[in-house]
Amino acid sequence: RLKPFNRLQVILQHLKMSKHTDSTAEVLLEKRGGAGIITLNRPKALNTLTISMIRQIYPQIKTWEQDPETFLIIIKGTGGKAFCAGGDIKVISDAGKVGDRLIQYFFREEYTLNNAIGTCKKPYVALIDGITMGGGVGLSVHGHFRVATEKTLFAMPETAIGLFPDVGGGYFLPRLSGKIGYYLALTGFRLKGRDVQKAGIATHFVESEKLSALEEDLIALKFPSIESIAEVLNSYHEKSKIDQEKAFVLDEHMEKINSIFSANSMEEIVKKLKQDGSAFAMKQLETINKMSPTSLKMTLRQLREGASMSLQDVLTMEYRLSQACMRGHDFYEGVRAVLTDKDQFPRWKPAALEEVSDEFVDDCFKPLGNNDLKL
Repeated sequence: RLKPFNRLQVILQHLKMSKHTDSTAEVLLEKRGGAGIITLNRPKALNTLTISMIRQIYPQIKTWEQDPETFLIIIKGTGGKAFCAGGDIKVISDAGKVGDRLIQYFFREEYTLNNAIGTCKKPYVALIDGITMGGGVGLSVHGHFRVATEKTLFAMPETAIGLFPDVGGGYFLPRLSGKIGYYLALTGFRLKGRDVQKAGIATHFVESEKLSALEEDLIALKFPSIESIAEVLNSYHEKSKIDQEKAFVLDEHMEKINSIFSANSMEEIVKKLKQDGSAFAMKQLETINKMSPTSLKMTLRQLREGASMSLQDVLTMEYRLSQACMRGHDFYEGVRAVLTDKDQFPRWKPAALEEVSDEFVDDCFKPLGNNDLKL
């Protein structure tokens, strides 16, 4: 039997947890066995990330990291459609239009959370079932394990809304094999299912219907370690038969991707696509022509520089870029065209790559002095 004091502690702990397991809460935080479990709970909004969710998840990760009774952290989404479709971009756009400070602290706190995941001392397992884009990638890709399913849809579509692949995209994208990361960042190409694992974004592939059994097996581990968690994940991965024989979707194009996307400038990439002239190259050209020219130039430089930087330095750089986008025109226009009016016809300023000067791009990367992100 529990001593009275211990019993009180247990009750208080339970109350604290049950407050968060209220089904209407945006994020559910619970402890099961030795596992801390984060559940993104905005299914109608495809679990898009709000500032209040960030403010609940970050301190909880930090607490669990210090807790000797917590051995692993699992993050997942509710609703069956999405792990997390990104940050709540519309809210940020509305805030930026009226000069609200949310445009500073949202990115600051989101990137601080991305860094906490990237440096987490406890094994961190993200179950990326369904749509995983933008901010959802930031919540998963920097952890030890990412489990994709046949329902996973991965993309970094930011250049289409006048942003750039942030949340540490400058760190993980250039580290993917060949120039896949550059291709994904500039075109917003969507990877599905097993291809997310074949590209090196997910560490494992497990059938969606097996995820709850996988979760139970992870929770049941007595003293989970990176090795014992990897063993469980490997055994599920090996038993997954869906699309096992299918070649990686980009296999046949990898040679072209590696040669074209290794160019030093956006203008050169466009030139190489035109020279190539294949159906694949023309399709990429058509896609790139729809993106914000400013975003494209910013993104190419972000990845080229991020390739040799630490995650912390990348996030500091990306915070500078986020604030440049908030000061600019294209982000608000992109959100209008894609998310608000949905006319899919953004009027970018400048409208052509040639008009985005090197000086302007340099300016986006400049330190912000006292306002820089400090990690």
